[in-house]
Amino acid sequence: MSPPPALAAGAAAAPGSLPQRVIPSSGECLPVLGLGTFRAFDVPAQSDANDELSAVATGFLASGARLIDTSPMYGEAEAAVGRALEGRPAFLATKVWTQGRREGIAQMQRSFDRLRAKTIDLMQVHNLVDVETHLDTLRAWKAEGRIRYLGVTHYHGSAHAALETLVRSARLDFVQLNYNALDREAEARLLPAAADCGTAVLVNRPLGQGELLRRLRGRSLPAWARAQGWTGWAPLLLAWVVAHPAVTCVIPATADPTHMAENIAALALDARRPPLDAHFAARVVAALRSA
Repeated sequence: MSPPPALAAGAAAAPGSLPQRVIPSSGECLPVLGLGTFRAFDVPAQSDANDELSAVATGFLASGARLIDTSPMYGEAEAAVGRALEGRPAFLATKVWTQGRREGIAQMQRSFDRLRAKTIDLMQVHNLVDVETHLDTLRAWKAEGRIRYLGVTHYHGSAHAALETLVRSARLDFVQLNYNALDREAEARLLPAAADCGTAVLVNRPLGQGELLRRLRGRSLPAWARAQGWTGWAPLLLAWVVAHPAVTCVIPATADPTHMAENIAALALDARRPPLDAHFAARVVAALRSA
């Protein structure tokens, strides 16, 4: 890894603020921490859990973070996001996940209703389902201003070759992919392709759906990490993902306001910590191997 790009002009750089990366296709700045909603926001309207989700959204937006990623595949998550935001602005990212042009349009229109949004910032073809059909629709909707950005997603390394092909040929604004300290396949070709083509990168499964933390349970952080103010493995591993210069935003999912605050603290600028760069990433990997 080479050092991350400098903060863009106008990006927050005060201690305690979230660093930002640039969306290459537009020059817009985006904080490096987003919010995933898989499972965490699959909550019906009548559930008391909606109060917790509102608190998560409040803490998230108060930190300066903006991107919330969801999908019609995630049960009630889109509607729960709409309720939790209560009209507050956010960078809304959702997906289309069905076969056929007409079915895709109908599904995306439902997403607008559930998110209570007039414009969706990022619409993604979920897991490459009928990808060419939906990309045609998304290009038209972007030209009309119904969406601001378009992209594609997948959660598994078996799809990286197909993602790379689209990154290099389809003029995507975003690609969403799986990447963490145990699952580094994206480093070989997909992340370099995104950097080459000016495609912003969202990272899902940054903790391997908990597998990384299960492996590290009961093991102490290295002394250098404690000295720099790291409070646990989860913050350190989120920062490791962001240390890759091609990564634009990492999207851990949570329905817990405390976990949200910990995620924010993990990526906020801290005078005790050196830059999240290649040296930092190498030290984290070495610590994992010795833990």
